[in-house]
Amino acid sequence: MKRIVAILLALVLAAGLVACGTKTGTESREPKTKLSEVSKPENPVIRLSTTTSVNDSGLLPYLLPTFEAETGYKVEVQSAGTGAAIQKAIDGNADVILVHAKASEEEFIDGGYGVERLPFMYNYFVIVGPKNDPAGVKGSADAAAAFAKIRESESKFVSRGDESGTHKAELKIWGDNAPDAAADSWYISAGQGMGACLTMASEQQAYCLTDKATYLSMKDELDLDIVLAEGEDMKNTYSLIAVNPEKIDGLNTEGAKAFIDWMLSDEASELIAEYGEAEYGVALFNLL
Repeated sequence: MKRIVAILLALVLAAGLVACGTKTGTESREPKTKLSEVSKPENPVIRLSTTTSVNDSGLLPYLLPTFEAETGYKVEVQSAGTGAAIQKAIDGNADVILVHAKASEEEFIDGGYGVERLPFMYNYFVIVGPKNDPAGVKGSADAAAAFAKIRESESKFVSRGDESGTHKAELKIWGDNAPDAAADSWYISAGQGMGACLTMASEQQAYCLTDKATYLSMKDELDLDIVLAEGEDMKNTYSLIAVNPEKIDGLNTEGAKAFIDWMLSDEASELIAEYGEAEYGVALFNLL
């Protein structure tokens, strides 16, 4: 009899351990609400135009299943450089944007296309480069000093060259003397997204300015190291902006509001704050 009781206790304990198992920081969480329990919105499709970094880093694929299961909305993600992402909204092809170029965002608002700029998270741009760091970038005071060393040594540098938020940040760091791909053979204007540029920089053993999240998500595929990180001139802030229905017809304004409200909620903040911890040992995005 004692033996039977002991076996039953062991089975109960085993079941408890299974039930208490945890998920890694980059897995989708079990939504609190089942989709079958949610009333479907009248217009269930939200068109999100966003920068490549929040998609390439895996953040959106991590967050969206929970949002969709809890609200009944379906988010159609269009991913491009910030300039192109904003243009999609101007052309009437997005209900909400998630981008990271303050000057362009303010211009979008001033033009009447956006309702309100809502900065909500940030990470840092980093400079990555060959492991032997031929330009001697490591130890530079800031990104501007690092760029000066790259220019002086004429070490290869891959630029986004696509009017994205990252490209605009790069040009700001170069200042008035930005290199010209036509005249400076060491400077490569790729006209590509962040992932493609990192792959190109790895293949050509070149330097590159990238958001840290995308680099970490691709690190194992690249022959590049972070050579300068988290300088004051490398902060990278992300904002949400609903497209203005008074300027553009046919918008899913209710859906845009629902998405923004959820992204700014405590639940989403918790998910964002932990994203990357389990896999990379560090959160890929920080909350403002």
